[in-house]
Amino acid sequence: MPADMTHPLSPHRQHKRDVMTARILEAAREIMRAEGVAALTMQELARHLDLRAPSLYNYFSSKTDLYDALFRLGFTLYGEHIAQATQGAQCWQDELRLSIEAYMTFGLHNPDLYQLCFERPVPGFVPSAASLQLSFGVLHQSYQRAAELLPMLNTDLSPQQFVDLIIAIMHGLTALHLANQPDLPVGDGRFGSLIPAVMSVLDKAWSKS
Repeated sequence: MPADMTHPLSPHRQHKRDVMTARILEAAREIMRAEGVAALTMQELARHLDLRAPSLYNYFSSKTDLYDALFRLGFTLYGEHIAQATQGAQCWQDELRLSIEAYMTFGLHNPDLYQLCFERPVPGFVPSAASLQLSFGVLHQSYQRAAELLPMLNTDLSPQQFVDLIIAIMHGLTALHLANQPDLPVGDGRFGSLIPAVMSVLDKAWSKS
């Protein structure tokens, strides 16, 4: 446990700590965006912040602890992003399209967090139980929403199968888009432009006549 967390902090000191923690996380993200998620080191991070490396251990007990905080940040931002993107959906087709677009948008705008949360770029990194609970919370919300949508659809898929299929579709499109044309926005490029075609297939397969 970092030394500063062994005793309760005053509100002023807690605020300073929170500000510094946010600086460290943003600096870590800058390094991961520039050099790759697995390239992050405490030494490079300290240089980036003009600190001595041991100072970082007052905030994060290890590089794994730092990755874990970034993982939690990623799923927190992703959950908020998806909720905001789909709140204006008028029908299930709108909701699926907006979800797919939002997933790709999140990957384009947050490639570092996207890779850490949805791929396995760091050998040996396993999120903590608390962080996994957060990620599974986002997933379970999707399962619950699927259970509400499925009566409107012509399909025998379970909520879990329905969500997992949509995850496979949106992750496949996004991963290919990021690998080939990450400079293009959602809706453009070889794979980004396929979202309307995907929605056409799903509409024909699942719409009740």
